[in-house]
Amino acid sequence: MKKSNVVLGIMAGAAVGAMVGILMAPDKGYKTRKKLYKKGGVAFDEVKDMAYILAAYANEVSNDMDRAAEKIDDAIEQITREAAGKVGDAISKFSESKRKGS
Repeated sequence: MKKSNVVLGIMAGAAVGAMVGILMAPDKGYKTRKKLYKKGGVAFDEVKDMAYILAAYANEVSNDMDRAAEKIDDAIEQITREAAGKVGDAISKFSESKRKGS
């Protein structure tokens, strides 16, 4: 399981547990709503922070993929040039042997 999924699951479980705990508390309605509002704000901030972290990670992975694709493109170009050179050499040798054989 990915580390980000585990962290997100733990955060979600903690938020749900906090909400259930507050709802089950023997406080008056307005106090409970106030606590829920505060906890919701904290949970929202934590989720927002996690979203920024995940976005940065996604950006890093995207950059890594771009670099890998560039290396692959360079390798393909080099192989193509080498193959074209070998084909050209083979055609030259074939033409030479054909002229000598004629």
